[in-house]
Amino acid sequence: MAADIAAIIRSIESCYDFTGKSVIHVGAGGGQFIGYAGKTRKVLGVDPDPAAVERLKQAVREKGLEDRFSALQGDILTLTARADVVFFEFCLHEIVDPRAALRHVRTLAPETLIVDPAPGSTWAWYLCEAEKVQRGWAAAEESRLALDKRFEGVQRFHDHAELLAKVQVLGECVIRRIEEFRDRRDFTIDMPYRVALLAG
Repeated sequence: MAADIAAIIRSIESCYDFTGKSVIHVGAGGGQFIGYAGKTRKVLGVDPDPAAVERLKQAVREKGLEDRFSALQGDILTLTARADVVFFEFCLHEIVDPRAALRHVRTLAPETLIVDPAPGSTWAWYLCEAEKVQRGWAAAEESRLALDKRFEGVQRFHDHAELLAKVQVLGECVIRRIEEFRDRRDFTIDMPYRVALLAG
């Protein structure tokens, strides 16, 4: 089952009103979080992974959002499109230079919305991403945050095999850390996350 995507979307929408906005959605590949787009004027979803962009396009078609949601494979640092808000979907920590990315997107939109694992996230630790998460938030906190909220979330799994199928592409560090779940059934892993809006 993994994360409760609908609950995360509700958390995001409780913090930010997308109604009538133009959005650059960074890390949109896969299309899990595009449910908010029905309220927007238009969305440009950007992701560097071509396979993820194809999944995004399929999700857009399935939700009937082709009139307002377009997908682009690319690097946010080379983007020149303009919008009302840039929305980072659980990806700031994956960007090699988050400071450079945040500087660049401030030239694209007056608002920057960040949703990313919270520092200290157990889920981020199992994914061997705790240091990257800290680095991403350190970059964000160099700006004044107009909003900063923490939410509690969980990843749910039936068994180790389901967890392994989700994370094994991330490499040996992750596979080694999740070994402790080998004999567990119907377990959860805490996944706290933050929603922050950088001040204009």
